[in-house]
Amino acid sequence: MKVICDRGALVEALNLAGAVVMSRTPKPVLQCVKLSAGESGLTLAATDMEVSLHLAVDQVDVQVPGEALIQSDKFGAIVRESADATLTIETEQETAHITGADSHFKIFGYPVAEFPPVGQFADDADFEIDAGQIVNMTQKTLFATARENSRYAYKGVLLERDGKKMTMVATDGHRLPHVKGTCNVAADGANSIIIPTKALGLITRLLDDPAEVVKIKITESQATFATTAATLTTNLVEGTFPPYRDVIPKDLDRKATFDTVQLASALRRAALLTTEESRGVKMAFTEDQLVLSSRAPEMGEAEVTVSLEDFTGESIEMGFNPHFIIDALKVVDTDKVTIELKAANKPATLKAGSDFLYVIMPLRLG
Repeated sequence: MKVICDRGALVEALNLAGAVVMSRTPKPVLQCVKLSAGESGLTLAATDMEVSLHLAVDQVDVQVPGEALIQSDKFGAIVRESADATLTIETEQETAHITGADSHFKIFGYPVAEFPPVGQFADDADFEIDAGQIVNMTQKTLFATARENSRYAYKGVLLERDGKKMTMVATDGHRLPHVKGTCNVAADGANSIIIPTKALGLITRLLDDPAEVVKIKITESQATFATTAATLTTNLVEGTFPPYRDVIPKDLDRKATFDTVQLASALRRAALLTTEESRGVKMAFTEDQLVLSSRAPEMGEAEVTVSLEDFTGESIEMGFNPHFIIDALKVVDTDKVTIELKAANKPATLKAGSDFLYVIMPLRLG
């Protein structure tokens, strides 16, 4: 195999492939990226046996077709550190030679036959959606997945589809974002799957053109996302997602409307005097303002006032983890948000537009 690659395009592709490969594994081939050069150009493949990625590289001149299996981290480091506009990659058996204007690297690889198969998109898609929409929905849910939790289903995002209607939901047991979207094209029927956080994180990095169409195919144990240049296949999370509809409160009788930027700023300031042991902020809602107060015994106290755009219902005081609300305000794309409440010991909701609903569990403040 011999190819001449645009270094910038190769760096981008290797960064994505490198996010898939395993950093520690008893199987060295799973730390490698597979290169395949042919008439259609150069493709890279990587897998950790849970997620697999097949990625086409533009701006490449294939002089001799062939395949190679190269250690991902060393290969990526060499390409990133190079200052050349193009690099030549040439292989002989399991050895790869990477040549620049003033450099030459020889990397010992592995037999291509040892690399596990990487799935390709087959059959018709179950549904199609614009890249910008699925990235937006992912960003509005992925932040609330569990990092450490005994319930495996919390470590993914629930995707439900019924016809062209699609929803994505996540939870870590303390908060729950729910976002709605619409498919461009969809087969009859419905889907309900839990997608791992790693796969969704990769999808947001892969899709840089909001207008690009993403084709999605779902089987009993896997989901495949495909564009013209990339195919990502992931195993689905096993288990049952919590019955989230039971968590969404229906009878909230207090409603406050805020400027999104002002509320986020006030929460960040009130959170400055919170600690791991005293991480709650008291939120006192009245007719015309919200008073945020926090107290850390060994640090001091803070009080921040926010004007309300509108408020209906009786005054109320509640405690929340401010970072949970700040996280949601980072991903909403509306100038105004509303917070709806019922009682100090009941969950509240934050709404932005007609497609984003966020349930937050209150904290008991001492």
